[in-house]
Amino acid sequence: MTRPRPRVFTAANPGPFTLDGTRTYIVGREEAAVIDPGPDDADHLCALRAAVARARRVAVLVTHDHADHSGCARALADALGAPLLGPCRGADGPLVDGAAVETDEGELLAVDTPGHCAEHLCFSWPGAEALFAGDLMLGEGSTTWVGEYPGCVRDYLRSLDRIEALAPRVIYSAHGPPIEDVPGALAAYREHRLARIEQAEQAQRDHPAATPAQLVTTIYGDDLPPRLRDAAEASIAAMLDYLAGGG
Repeated sequence: MTRPRPRVFTAANPGPFTLDGTRTYIVGREEAAVIDPGPDDADHLCALRAAVARARRVAVLVTHDHADHSGCARALADALGAPLLGPCRGADGPLVDGAAVETDEGELLAVDTPGHCAEHLCFSWPGAEALFAGDLMLGEGSTTWVGEYPGCVRDYLRSLDRIEALAPRVIYSAHGPPIEDVPGALAAYREHRLARIEQAEQAQRDHPAATPAQLVTTIYGDDLPPRLRDAAEASIAAMLDYLAGGG
């Protein structure tokens, strides 16, 4: 039996954090869900409106409230007369862990997965043995940004464990291609994070008075692009918080 696959629309916002751009997914035809509508971009918004123009019912879902995911969410929901659901400003309602959203291609289940940010959802699609991961995991590489709030590293590692327990066959990230080797990707993401934590621990031992800003080069090297320096500093601060027992 062939598993259903979502329709994919990639926004024109490539970058170091978004890779080829934000991927918006649509599940269902007559009863549909739009997952992560993407940035405030008129062309992308028009493409999404056209894609669900014939649907009888649409729900707009957001994994988290970063502008590359939720920037056009309210505008899309208003244009469609659809509810906007998930952890974002202007939402018509939250989605608690385990909440179901029905489509004519199967239900989507909200999965609480903090770490990349404090309020982050994935959406499990049991009928397709799939998971929409937002920014928990990217379709390329072995890392995503974890550094937004105290306790984020602990939360992130727990969220990886939770996704592993769900055992999806494929993961659809908001950035990059589908992840087909889910066990391998989960192992790589976990190993990468633990290796960075070990680096931070060693750097702190070697330079006990250093600030996170002073440890950026020690941990990430001399070739880190300047535009990524602030994110690296926040990531180091989060790892030091984790090592101190704060998460």
